[in-house]
Amino acid sequence: MSADVLVVGGGLGGVAAALAALRAGRSVVLTEEFDWLGGQLTSQAVPPDEHSWVEQFGVTASYRALREGIRAYYRRHYPLTDAARRWVHLNPGAGGVSRLCHEPAVAKAVIEAMLLPYQSGGRLRILQPYKPVGADTDGDRVTAVTVAGNGHDVTITARYVIDATETGELLPLTGTEYVTGFEAQAETGEPSAPAEAQPMNMQAVSVCFAIEHVDGDHTIDKPQSYDFWRAYTPPFWGGPLLSFRSPSPRTLEIGERGFTPNPDDDPLKVRADQRLDPGDGNLWTFRRIAARKLFREGFYASDITLVNWPMIDYFEAPVIDVPDAETQLMNARELSKSVLYWLQTDMGFKGLRLRGDITGGSDGLAQAPYIRESRRIKAEYTIVEQDLSHAVRGDKGSVTYHDSVGIGMYRIDLHPSTGGDTYIDVASSPFQIPLGALIPRRMENLLPASKNLGTTHITNGCYRLHPVEWNIGEAAGALAAYCLDTNSTPRAVRGNDTKLAEFQHRLTEDGVELAWPDVTGY
Repeated sequence: MSADVLVVGGGLGGVAAALAALRAGRSVVLTEEFDWLGGQLTSQAVPPDEHSWVEQFGVTASYRALREGIRAYYRRHYPLTDAARRWVHLNPGAGGVSRLCHEPAVAKAVIEAMLLPYQSGGRLRILQPYKPVGADTDGDRVTAVTVAGNGHDVTITARYVIDATETGELLPLTGTEYVTGFEAQAETGEPSAPAEAQPMNMQAVSVCFAIEHVDGDHTIDKPQSYDFWRAYTPPFWGGPLLSFRSPSPRTLEIGERGFTPNPDDDPLKVRADQRLDPGDGNLWTFRRIAARKLFREGFYASDITLVNWPMIDYFEAPVIDVPDAETQLMNARELSKSVLYWLQTDMGFKGLRLRGDITGGSDGLAQAPYIRESRRIKAEYTIVEQDLSHAVRGDKGSVTYHDSVGIGMYRIDLHPSTGGDTYIDVASSPFQIPLGALIPRRMENLLPASKNLGTTHITNGCYRLHPVEWNIGEAAGALAAYCLDTNSTPRAVRGNDTKLAEFQHRLTEDGVELAWPDVTGY
């Protein structure tokens, strides 16, 4: 196959990259390893983590269209109560983590609808499920990528190749220079960095799952490794991993979270705002994706909640650049099953029922692991902690980049890592996405579109969330199209004030915000 632009990886960044290139009139091949497009929003089953101003500003127009498309889908197809239907900022799950908690399959349906016109028009071809297995290069250019799936290989040529995979799979395949894990403080100057680089020290991965609480005994078979996980006690945890007690990410104080299935709350009164409250006090409502009281009485036998909780974080070993990655991912799945079994047996919640039909995984869990940290390109510009840390920047706000291609906001939120570290959770200032972080130091036609841009281990913690990944991908797709239109290169666009201004104008015309209004971080 051939196309103007090849996008490998159909997560949020990949979908946004494909849409941006398609809007600009370019042909696209989009490949995805799993059955659902949407990555962390769908196959990984993670409700969107978003900033406090998401309903007013701070996301791209196309990401806002995705969010409003999800709400419209509920209003069109679900039996909402009259009050829920009138709720302008409808939150179907009334979860505490986000103003829009919803079932993963709804996002999948909306994403497919956004792409369908371009498939019908013949400019978009989607290969799914296909995984990258090889690449051809000529000097500093990628000439072809080979993907495998459905029993055969497909080799795709394109003038621009966008790596939107969850782990930066194309970087080693193409010989693109990259880093993993912690950088040394001497290299980055970051206050939270260690003295020496720790390339195999990476954030935990998590295999999420959906549950409800109904009558009967729905206890799953005892997982093979349950006894190991039941006794597992991380040194910084304050007790067993399988417990409602764990460190507060922000203070590291050991505290106990609540767990009350199907509480008698009023979901219409939930106003998720992580600036004021992390929302994780009651784990049931933390990432609830269907609040039964927002729908016709009896439609849902129970709320449905999404389990992405501290105790499912798998930080025993990395899953990138190791020979036993598949084994480690299976161990992560065993941990998640062990958490459910612990809830059903030790904690006595036998009515908890796994909703694999909600997440699409063959074993009842999410199809894909939630990968928080990727391989990252060695970029023309690397974003460091002191660019946006509120403790460093204070009232000045984050560093202003002349080459901004978007904006984002989230705390620097690092989960426990494979090197034995506990949480690192640092207040951030609303930040920009510099074009220099999307340009590899050497490769000319390969662009990152996910968590593989030029961040550090630390700043990855706030550039990895849903709307930021979408913006990164949208900028990458738009950049590929602009370079094709102008017979230029990404490096030349960044290095030429006239071209940069013209490209930034194109972005703003497409509804990409390049700077924040006067708001303070948290």
